[in-house]
Amino acid sequence: MASENVQEFTNDNFQAEVLDAELPVLVDFWAEWCMPCRMLAPTIDQIADDFAGKIKVGKVDTDGNQEIGVQFEISAIPTIIIFKGGQPAKKFVGLTNKTDLETALNEMLSA
Repeated sequence: MASENVQEFTNDNFQAEVLDAELPVLVDFWAEWCMPCRMLAPTIDQIADDFAGKIKVGKVDTDGNQEIGVQFEISAIPTIIIFKGGQPAKKFVGLTNKTDLETALNEMLSA
């Protein structure tokens, strides 16, 4: 079950929701057919719930939003990029564990 704290980012709303956001934004680049992406989904939901109000969390379906994938040079999925001040601040490629994501987010929030 997807968390209500996870947004869907698209070519149309990426600028406003991610690049212009005041809070740090964790973006999960994924695709429906990608099994590791599906395995990562519960972790993304937990992060979204745990950090609600502190960061934004969302997903980009790379099949339907190829412009964003090209712009940020997404060559493998899942890829997670944490944006701060509209800029990519941290990038994880492949299946990533919750502890690594929490550590990166906590460092970003305390900086």
